Amino acid sequence: MDSESLDAAYERLSSTGPEFGGWLSNHGPMAADALIRIGHEDDLVSWIDEYKTRLDERPRERWRFEETDWQEYLGDPSRLGDWLALFDRQVRSEPWKDLLARWWPRLIPGAPASATHGLIRTGHAVRALLERETSPRREELGQALGYWAARWQLVPKHLPLRGPRPYGLAMDHLPIEDVEGGIRTRLRHLPDDHIWSETVASAREPIDATSVLAALITITDEAVRRYLRWGHGNAVMLVHSATAPRAAALVLPALPAELWPMTLDYVWATSAAIISSYRSADSYRAPQEQLTLSPAEVAAAAADNRDEHVIKFVEVALEAHQRGVAEALAAGARAIELISPHW
Repeated sequence: MDSESLDAAYERLSSTGPEFGGWLSNHGPMAADALIRIGHEDDLVSWIDEYKTRLDERPRERWRFEETDWQEYLGDPSRLGDWLALFDRQVRSEPWKDLLARWWPRLIPGAPASATHGLIRTGHAVRALLERETSPRREELGQALGYWAARWQLVPKHLPLRGPRPYGLAMDHLPIEDVEGGIRTRLRHLPDDHIWSETVASAREPIDATSVLAALITITDEAVRRYLRWGHGNAVMLVHSATAPRAAALVLPALPAELWPMTLDYVWATSAAIISSYRSADSYRAPQEQLTLSPAEVAAAAADNRDEHVIKFVEVALEAHQRGVAEALAAGARAIELISPHW
């Protein structure tokens, strides 16, 4: 990948805030990264030109606070500008891996924050930093962590993993919550259902920390498979049942191993919560033409679609296809079919 293109994208988007339109997440940095990685770097400049017109400016710091006060302001979106400023100072003053290791156990219990976009944006930034450390990438990590902290939302109450049910089978047995409203409302109802927490706990537990990466990849692949069947329940939201665990997998190499098991615990519960909150009760069967698409065709169709969720999901689907997930390309095509850009 051309690192200069990604850094240029980060720089062009650096003045924009993590939210726009009141509460919508700015997907610009994440989708720009994904667009490059699916082989459509040539579309990057025009995509940012168009997408950036929707975005708001980065909020300014209003009431400075220091890290010692983090618990008081965690999950307070009214302090978004203050959180961004705090992390901007921190990524400039210490090694980014040290910063990440200190904040990760504070933030990962809030993995659902802003429909998982704090986690996902962090995953993209960490992957980029592991490839090459530059100022735009450090600053992007700071923006991701600040956004996550301001919108922090606790994972619904769940029991510790005890196995032995495979993750895909556990997904199939998750109860469907028939609740109206946004993700915060829907997730608040999940702890009322003991069947949900028992099903989440029934998933296979890794034997040791070294098994966590494989588990997160399995969760990602199983969510991609099921998007093909369930995506019509809520095409945009169910994308995150796959992109969130995949983002966590991107972060693991930068974290101390002792933080890996807790990462799996919270991220699996988050993916399960999204599935229960948004999946459709009926399944969709892909037509034959979707099942015969090539990776290049799916990538090109995603770039032509231009929706940020589609671009990000197709990158994950292409990775799943490389790992042998037979339904992955059809799942990507299904997202392209279901999601139209609103700009």
